[in-house]
Amino acid sequence: MAYQVLARKWRPKNFAQLVGQEHVIRAIANAFTSERLHHAYLLTGTRGVGKTTIARIMAKALNCETGITAEPCGVCSACTQIDAGRFVDLLEIDAASNTGIDNIREVLDNAQYAPTAGRFKVYIIDEVHMLSKSAFNAMLKTLEEPPGHVKFILATTDPQKVPITVLSRCLQFSLRQMTPQQVSGHLHHVLTQEAIPFEPNSLNLLGHAAHGSMRDALSLLDQAIAYGAGQVEEAGVRAMLGAVDQSYLFEILSALIAKDGTQLMAETDVIAERGLSYEAALHELAHLLHLIAVAQQVPAAVADDLPLRENILEVAQALSPEDAQLYYQIALHGRRDLPLAPDEYAGFSMTLLRMLAFAPAQPGQVNLAALQPAPEQNSPPPARPVQAAPPSTATQTPSAMPAPAPLRMSIPVHTAAPLAETSTTSAESTATIAEPAHAEPAAQAPDATVAADLPWATEAAPAAPREFDGDWRGLVTQLKLGAAGMLAQHAELVSFDAGSFKLRVAAEHRAVATKDYLDKLRDALSTHFGHAINLNVAIAEAVDHTPAAQAQRERDARQQDANQAIQNDPFVQALVRDFGATVVPDSIKPL
Repeated sequence: MAYQVLARKWRPKNFAQLVGQEHVIRAIANAFTSERLHHAYLLTGTRGVGKTTIARIMAKALNCETGITAEPCGVCSACTQIDAGRFVDLLEIDAASNTGIDNIREVLDNAQYAPTAGRFKVYIIDEVHMLSKSAFNAMLKTLEEPPGHVKFILATTDPQKVPITVLSRCLQFSLRQMTPQQVSGHLHHVLTQEAIPFEPNSLNLLGHAAHGSMRDALSLLDQAIAYGAGQVEEAGVRAMLGAVDQSYLFEILSALIAKDGTQLMAETDVIAERGLSYEAALHELAHLLHLIAVAQQVPAAVADDLPLRENILEVAQALSPEDAQLYYQIALHGRRDLPLAPDEYAGFSMTLLRMLAFAPAQPGQVNLAALQPAPEQNSPPPARPVQAAPPSTATQTPSAMPAPAPLRMSIPVHTAAPLAETSTTSAESTATIAEPAHAEPAAQAPDATVAADLPWATEAAPAAPREFDGDWRGLVTQLKLGAAGMLAQHAELVSFDAGSFKLRVAAEHRAVATKDYLDKLRDALSTHFGHAINLNVAIAEAVDHTPAAQAQRERDARQQDANQAIQNDPFVQALVRDFGATVVPDSIKPL
């Protein structure tokens, strides 16, 4: 007997054998058990998730000689003929090759005749979204009110292209992609039944390579068996998938972490020597960076059977989260721009060099004070005149004109925000966080006490700091904080002395007062003052004197001034009075 590929041999014959579509199977099985049958069903999902398989099982459930059932017997004439593809009352139509109205009209003309051998005539229309507009229109009436002996089962990978008039006439079921664990588990079952030796890690590789498609997984398994001469080994599967050695990706990240440009260029040459695609390399690098970011932020989400899991966790510890996010974004942009590069080598190497060049700056690397001038004392921002073009009919005499329609205007107003002086340095320190039961008064004295520290806090010996005048907002603008800036912006200075700062954060911003942010803010303060700083943070009900709150009040004040300037402008008042113009409030923007 000729060899039958695994994807066909192991195609499910009943609902119980289906993998990963329990939400669909439960609804369909309950409907068939209670004989609450709809006349049209629509199955959607990506390739290889079971759309056509479910449609054929539904055809057996409708025509099984034991009666309408959610568990067709599989041995009666109707079931065996449907499995063999010879059942006369089951018509499978490929809409991709039968798109025209003539093909559909032929189907609809035959639908009026009673079934020959079965209980129902079942029409399975695969890739139904490929039908032409006229074909859809022709089937609408029959699809809505078909003869009692006709059932339509439509399947598509692109439901957005199916007209809403068709969707509204069908019961819709969306099939999910299968997880790598579900795929590898099914492959384990298949190989066990086929008595083919295998290595478990090889199935994990196939499970991830199938991208949620069981058909693709079984086809890859067939290929792996042939590649391994009757057995499935991890090394053989890696070679077959083109993943012989993905260590070059980790070497690239290692060079980036070490800021080693020479090694980075050497790895670029290695990719060329191996004959790998630079576009594929960027794709794999972005995928790896995504897994690293997941490992950094949600370690529990990293699957235990993930290939190279230990390597990923190791890099996740060595690479900062900010760098991982930056490299991921650069990899995506580099892949997008690859066709525009002089050649693929130049595009790929430039992407890596961009990662090397645009690494986030460390505290002390940038002197912001040298980049912006200090504001002049007691010098208000210059006023900018408001300008608006009069309508073309302004030269006409208002009394001779018909009643004008209301005129809507959008007029920008320019104002200036004060600049802050800045400077930076470097050092190390410790941090603590505390959470009192209620807020302390905003006007608390400098020696006020904050509640007890959390377990991770450590104390630092006081030391004479640089001169600090108590301007917390000005200090924050001088520090290179990154993500910890959220904590600093929403914190209010309670008190400070030679070696410690006491801050207060509103309860609504509790999420930014984490140990990670505390450590980074503490390090930035220590770097600035040149010695260890002890940082205490308390949680209060309400805090008013934070940099973020102050900036918001200033923005509100500038907006109010801009609104007042527009309302009081003589020209605007004339337009409103003479032409019924309306000033659009949301269009007034202080600049």
